[in-house]
Amino acid sequence: MQSVPVNIINTSDNPLPAYATEGAAGMDIRAALLAPVILQPNERQLIPTGLFIELPAGYEAQIRPRSGLAIQQGITCLNTPGTIDSDYRGEIKVILINHSDSEQAVNNGDRIAQMVIAKVEKGHLIVVSELKNSSRGTGGFGHTGQQ
Repeated sequence: MQSVPVNIINTSDNPLPAYATEGAAGMDIRAALLAPVILQPNERQLIPTGLFIELPAGYEAQIRPRSGLAIQQGITCLNTPGTIDSDYRGEIKVILINHSDSEQAVNNGDRIAQMVIAKVEKGHLIVVSELKNSSRGTGGFGHTGQQ
């Protein structure tokens, strides 16, 4: 797996983001909180991480949910995947929502999301009067059925 250099500042007391296993695509990132945040059912909050990054041009960081948090506590990320552009220098913050039917606590140091570093290609838009046909055509939103 290719390694991309990413400059990082960590203003929290938490460890740097890290890959949990050799084959992991995402690095776990942690909440940087002065006090626990209690998420009520269907409530969302912006959770700070204390992390600031500088990505190389042509890359993005994607912020994605952690499956264990989702299945065990009903907590997931909104705006998923969230994109951190290579020219953004602000703090990484994660929008968490509680989809469970009970309040859930987010504590300092909790692993709240994962960050994937990905190469980005820029598109060059070309205005045309019509598009080439394809076997799919305009079918979408479940057009292939349920099975």
